[in-house]
Amino acid sequence: MLKASIELEDLEEAREIRRAHANWDFIKKQPPRIRIALEYYIETGDLYVASRIAGVTIEEFNELRIKAGIPNVG
Repeated sequence: MLKASIELEDLEEAREIRRAHANWDFIKKQPPRIRIALEYYIETGDLYVASRIAGVTIEEFNELRIKAGIPNVG
């Protein structure tokens, strides 16, 4: 039980770091699919699913993540 709560805390901390560092002005200016995918990535840290939502390759989405200032944590 303790391990599960620590893992949950780690996921929440990673999410907060991604939220705090994200360039929200850049994100809000993106087309809907890209914006939704970036927001999904911020919440989950799942690069693969976020790239599918955006309709781009993982490499292309990773470039968008970097432009949006979202750190790769978690």
